[in-house]
Amino acid sequence: MNREDSDFPGTRPVSATEHDASVVGLLRQLSREVPALFTKELALAKAELQASLTTLKAGIAAVAGGAIVLLAGFIILLMSAVYGLSLVMAPWLAALIVGVVVMIIGFAMLQSGKKQFEPSHFKPDRTLDALNKDQEALRRKVS
Repeated sequence: MNREDSDFPGTRPVSATEHDASVVGLLRQLSREVPALFTKELALAKAELQASLTTLKAGIAAVAGGAIVLLAGFIILLMSAVYGLSLVMAPWLAALIVGVVVMIIGFAMLQSGKKQFEPSHFKPDRTLDALNKDQEALRRKVS
């Protein structure tokens, strides 16, 4: 459908060859710009990842520092328990009692934590159930 010049003032009719040339030009431009866009997107993702890793490293350092200070405080509290008990019993016995109590608590915590590493905790139960249901539904539809 050709339109007259009067339909669009200030425009001139575009010939078929000019139209084809402009489409080819646009496709060439698109073929150059799409890889550049992907390259820039990858660079942006890399920069964001590096910033996130820097933040993560700072957080890990802060947590590690806090854990060290907390451990030092806990050791001092244990020493004060030994000193307090040594007022009513022999110092070696006070240290032995505090040490045994701490070891029992630590052992209980360790056993509780070990249970979290059992293979059954890493099994994707809900996903497997959903897949089994899908498989059963397909069997019913096929038969």
